[in-house]
Amino acid sequence: MNEKEQYSALISEIIKKQSLILGPEIAILKARSVPGLMVDNDGKVTGVGENPKETLQNLVDQYVELSGLIVKNALGSIFAKYPELQINK
Repeated sequence: MNEKEQYSALISEIIKKQSLILGPEIAILKARSVPGLMVDNDGKVTGVGENPKETLQNLVDQYVELSGLIVKNALGSIFAKYPELQINK
């Protein structure tokens, strides 16, 4: 799996988790507001833009803006699955 594919998988998992917390409509709407991030109607990532690390950070910022530290705590276990990616937690 190349780096963009890993970021796509990671971001898809984050959206899926946030869909459970926020509801799918809000989770996908917030994800689609991130520049460069393309998401289908099921919340699956179809594009991460030119800088996937920045796209990831912008997505996390969108969710944190809604839910604060609850989001960061919920994402910790997902980030742990991608140790080779440099992620600011």
